[in-house]
Amino acid sequence: MRRCYVFVLFFISAFVLNAQEHLPTKADYDNFYDTKTMVVLDPNPMSDFNFKIKDLMKRDWHITDFDFITEQEFEDMKGNPAYSFLLTTVVTFDKDKTKARYNFLSLLMGKPDTEIRDMPDLCSIPLSYLRVEDDSYAYKLDAFLTFIQNHVKLMTEHPELIKANVFKYYNKNIKSLKDKTLYLVADDLEPAINTQKKIQKIYPYDVKIVSRDEVMEAIENKDPNVVFLHKVGPEGTRYKARCYKIVIGAADARLYYFDYHMITPKKRDYLLEKDLKKMAGH
Repeated sequence: MRRCYVFVLFFISAFVLNAQEHLPTKADYDNFYDTKTMVVLDPNPMSDFNFKIKDLMKRDWHITDFDFITEQEFEDMKGNPAYSFLLTTVVTFDKDKTKARYNFLSLLMGKPDTEIRDMPDLCSIPLSYLRVEDDSYAYKLDAFLTFIQNHVKLMTEHPELIKANVFKYYNKNIKSLKDKTLYLVADDLEPAINTQKKIQKIYPYDVKIVSRDEVMEAIENKDPNVVFLHKVGPEGTRYKARCYKIVIGAADARLYYFDYHMITPKKRDYLLEKDLKKMAGH
């Protein structure tokens, strides 16, 4: 399956941080509202992404007009600033010796005479490690689309956050977890916290170990009491890679926690005990 590749020095969306020359500007965010958002479909017509994104855009995308295009049409249109593009991108990190590759969902602005890696990136969120099947994240796309729209609105209203470490801004929401039920899937948890009993020794708030179907149901029902973990890792496909851990609201896609670790023999492809301690305020 061919995808669009983005090779970056750092993660270049407004989530980050270090590669200031690649950050979008306030003007990019302001101009976005006048664009038509073109959703780039996966070249595999049977992909879970294609099936989900077509329905979800019609139901949940409210910020711009939109349409669907192929990868070839994207190549022809990406230089036109009248368009923005929602697409899956394959991201690597130039200084990462592991050369691991990750699928991100990215919202890019069209820009004349530029390569995809230099298109203004209004928001990107990690979906999966490259070799992991898209059914591992497709059932969460509803929440991701809402988050992307909310993030763009936040940057528009508070442009001072564009060049700031926005992790700090979002992670302040950790304090609100005490009022939510945290949904965790057992396969995402390291052995030290893989049972309800083990978790509640560390995490004093409401938590449930659930199935993927229960997470999907909470998202579809927009349950205001539920937050869920989105973990991105190699899922056994390789040893060395990043493991991203994101806690997000099922109803409003509010971000409560964002962190990652490099996988080592002591820090495997899981939500770690130390993550739960951070969420509990330890």
